[in-house]
Amino acid sequence: MLAKLAHFPADENSYGFEIKWDGIRALVYTAQGRMRILSRNGKDITRQYPELNGLIDALTIPDCILDGEIITYDAEGRPSFSRLQHRMGVTDGKKLAALAQMIPVTYVIFDILACNGKQLLALSYTERRSMLENLHLSGSHWQTPPWSRDGAALLVLSRRLRVEGIMAKKLDSLYWPGRRTDAWLKIKNLLRQELVIGGWLTGEGSRQGTIGSLLVGYYDGSPQLRYAGAVGTGFTAAALKQLHALLTGLAQSENPFSETPPHTDPQYIRPVLICEIAFTEWTLNNTLRHPIFKGLRYDKNPRSIVREYYGKGG
Repeated sequence: MLAKLAHFPADENSYGFEIKWDGIRALVYTAQGRMRILSRNGKDITRQYPELNGLIDALTIPDCILDGEIITYDAEGRPSFSRLQHRMGVTDGKKLAALAQMIPVTYVIFDILACNGKQLLALSYTERRSMLENLHLSGSHWQTPPWSRDGAALLVLSRRLRVEGIMAKKLDSLYWPGRRTDAWLKIKNLLRQELVIGGWLTGEGSRQGTIGSLLVGYYDGSPQLRYAGAVGTGFTAAALKQLHALLTGLAQSENPFSETPPHTDPQYIRPVLICEIAFTEWTLNNTLRHPIFKGLRYDKNPRSIVREYYGKGG
């Protein structure tokens, strides 16, 4: 089930509120003593997160489906999508074991979709949350955070903690797989948008010879990307090295955007990489204001990336 970008709901009493976690969405399936973890695009990522294997032993029910977010924490105890980047796509066993110690993940569980082999999709949010809490899933690498009826207070707390924002979920809402409805709302402190990389600009000064900015865009129904701006901040040295290797291998002469970006000598690439960007607002020219690179994403199809609007899908 997906959420719509929205302002804080006027009918606050109709919703339960949760922290919005900055990670990757994942479903956990357990059956006959075995566990699988699937990403949002249906990819099996069980092997990538070995520290979550113990979750199946913590479950007191034989077969279930859990919904949640895989996250990592920074040094100050906040979810860090940038740190999580180091765990994505790694398949080498020795490297995985080392990363599990250096950058451990936590599975934040916020919903249960099946229990003892019986689907729970037709139950309300409050009924499903009650069943989930009765499982007492709290361990070294998994937790079930509480939810609140006081959304205003939780929003203030999320800003004080400098996390992404909060979720508002209607108390009587059913679970609609794959659908984005008014039942689940995401209320962000700083706007976030997934975008497709269509090119890059060569850096200057300390970044000479590498990437200065990423040229990003989204799809709006046309076969080409709609240009959304250039992103030149938020990169670590490791991210710049990774991006440079990836982007140079995807070079093409054709402009993937529906318009020509207003920059000198852009380097275009095949639009197959997705990045997540934080920013303050959309400008009147439909580009990002104060964009900050947060990391690459591998859990979606690039063609599914559209601009998010308040109250609409994205």
